Amino acid sequence: MPTLTVDGREVTVPSGSTVLQACEAAGREVPVFCYHPRLNIAGNCRMCLVEIERSPKPQASCAMPAADGMVVRTTTPQVEKARKGVLELLLINHPLDCPICDQGGECDLQDLTLFYGPDHSRFAENKRPVDDKNLGPLIATHMTRCIHCTRCIRFISEIAGIEELGATGRGEHMEIGTWIERAVTSELSGNIIDLCPVGALNSKPYEYRARTWELRKTETIDVMDAVGCNIRVDAKGQEVMRVLPRLNEEINEEWISDKTRFAYDGLMRRRLDVPMVRVDGKLRPTDWRTAFEAVRARVQTSAPERIGAIVGDMADAEAMVVLKDLMARIGTPHIDCRQDGAQVEAGARAGYRFNTTIAGIERSDLILLVGTNPRYEASLVNARIRKRWRQGGATIARIGAAFDLTYPVQDLGAGPETLAEIVAGNHSFCKLLEKAEHPMIIVGQGALVRKDGGAILALARKLADSHGFVRDDWNGFNVLHTAASRAGGLELGLVPGEGGRDVAGMIDGCRTGAIDTLFLLGADEIDMTALGDAFVVYQGHHGDTGAHRADVILPGAAYTEKSATWVNTEGRAQRGKLATFPPGDAKEDWRILRALSEALGHALPLNSLGQVRARMAEISPVFDAIDEIVPAPWEPFGTEGEVDGAALVSGLINYYATNSIARASATMAACYEASVRPEDSVKTGTHG
Repeated sequence: MPTLTVDGREVTVPSGSTVLQACEAAGREVPVFCYHPRLNIAGNCRMCLVEIERSPKPQASCAMPAADGMVVRTTTPQVEKARKGVLELLLINHPLDCPICDQGGECDLQDLTLFYGPDHSRFAENKRPVDDKNLGPLIATHMTRCIHCTRCIRFISEIAGIEELGATGRGEHMEIGTWIERAVTSELSGNIIDLCPVGALNSKPYEYRARTWELRKTETIDVMDAVGCNIRVDAKGQEVMRVLPRLNEEINEEWISDKTRFAYDGLMRRRLDVPMVRVDGKLRPTDWRTAFEAVRARVQTSAPERIGAIVGDMADAEAMVVLKDLMARIGTPHIDCRQDGAQVEAGARAGYRFNTTIAGIERSDLILLVGTNPRYEASLVNARIRKRWRQGGATIARIGAAFDLTYPVQDLGAGPETLAEIVAGNHSFCKLLEKAEHPMIIVGQGALVRKDGGAILALARKLADSHGFVRDDWNGFNVLHTAASRAGGLELGLVPGEGGRDVAGMIDGCRTGAIDTLFLLGADEIDMTALGDAFVVYQGHHGDTGAHRADVILPGAAYTEKSATWVNTEGRAQRGKLATFPPGDAKEDWRILRALSEALGHALPLNSLGQVRARMAEISPVFDAIDEIVPAPWEPFGTEGEVDGAALVSGLINYYATNSIARASATMAACYEASVRPEDSVKTGTHG
């Protein structure tokens, strides 16, 4: 490890470090524009110039390897003059429209000019005009502000894996843009807004709607998928104005997906803000007492074995545990959190978790994808797999339908029989498995929601047992969930009790009359037309498919409107915080269920959030270890049986409309329109 001197302070840094990193290690701040620690070095802004002894001129510290014995100075008159010169050059063409620029208050150029810039300019010529580019419905461009740092180009090509941004022209004629005028197709594209240091790229939905200092900032958790990205929700009054990523190296690093970032406008649309009861075929607003009375009257006339409950994909753990206890008090075993019918069991925790952990993907040298499309199901997991591939020495293979994952993938076969061949040792892929030191398998919902999902899960477990996927220092068996509530629901045991019906069984029971009362806790993704004459109680926050079918509606709070717990696909419990209050009469879901239990004559002894969380921890130790991974023992799971030869296909059809919030979002609808090729778009009479 080289040892060098920075401004008179001796510092030792890891081999391969740059002078810039050595300066940071020495506690010296060096201004940068183009440098970003997660992107390849470009060295094109020259803002990080420092003086190095025996070097004839200042050097770009981000691109200079640190060497033993170097003597670096960061604050000499020559360095200060160089920085002023760089800023004077950058400001020649910059429009200096800080008072109206949305980056104002968060702009690197603004900040660095304040501390290092000149107080006047020697240039009086006209500024260079550059046409704005069309990057789609998410990113607004103001290309006259662009300083050609190329962070956006490097992120899109290196992290997102989409070769759609680049620089054309040279010198004064250089411009950043897409090769052809079209929207960027990456589901991580919004991150280039955060990376832009000068306000050339802004959020199109948020632009000109608020200033930074007007916003109330709340750190919370995303529920658009099961990754559990750490986010910050910025609100103005009662309206969420934007969603930004928070740094968490173990989960999302500093990135979030476009759905996480931009679907927030769905929080203000199609909201359920008052209890409703169906009268004469129409849902009519009412008060809580009348709504509870309607539910009580129905439940009292229904036998416990004719009542069921289905949990949706964004339900929080607090609501689920109260629902579980309420159903137990009523006496029904029909409860299920696997809305899509996934064949996973609640007993063996290692059988439904992403045991390797998301950060642990970087240790793997062989990754086998089974029935999953991580690019759409968990974009940040896909980005981590791509990161591992870029590091080199990793093989990625797939069993299932083919699609672009932003990195090379070996296609082994489309159906589960290929997995059976590998387990039996009759496939050429077995040679790679034998050489792998840290192999991992990722089983997606496309493999588990089938009727033979349990058999596929059992096959995957056999593979893990027979080819060294699981040992004391490594667990390469992983299930990738798509629902934020799923892992938490399984931890709490929200699966059918003895003699109970699962989701398919309850729907079938509704059709035949065996189930006549059905509770839906935010469950919108089931076939509502198959519920027959069942009395449906829908508790949720959006007027989606469940609310349309309901006989009684109990308005709940969305994920930004409550303090709640979610368990991500790794099995890591995280707590979100209230950023805005629920609209109208809507309330936190656990409070609604607690009040309903009293109205039904089964009052639960859970009168505070602390008591509810203590009940959660009583059921599973996961809820007593927030932000941590509780080890799961390797136990038997899966169901031995025949597998179907049909191809494994991801269940996600439209990435932009996977839940009720996204379906209510005008931004997500615009993204879908932009992503559909004109030849695939089917216009109807409502398109004008």
